[in-house]
Amino acid sequence: MELKRPCKQNPITLTLLPKHGTGKCVQNARKNAHRIPKGVIHVQASFDNTIVTVTNVGGRVIFWSSAGTCEFEGTRRGTPFAAQTAAGNAIRAVVDQGMQLAVTKM
Repeated sequence: MELKRPCKQNPITLTLLPKHGTGKCVQNARKNAHRIPKGVIHVQASFDNTIVTVTNVGGRVIFWSSAGTCEFEGTRRGTPFAAQTAAGNAIRAVVDQGMQLAVTKM
């Protein structure tokens, strides 16, 4: 839909865009906006918990996971299996966003 201004000297044509979430092209543009090809995986391991944080190259946090968010409670959060599960959840989430290359920092 186009609206035209009736002035002859300075004609302006306005194009109305669909509202957020109503058009297919708007959803695809948002989906492509979160593609992050490279990142850094930070691992903080302690006796009580393991926290895995995934950032972009500039240091902005994209996703994080911990053994506590993976529903491990008490002393089970400090186990190697809980750490493996937390890392797997974080990596799975960023691979779905398009990350292909990552550096690990501990």
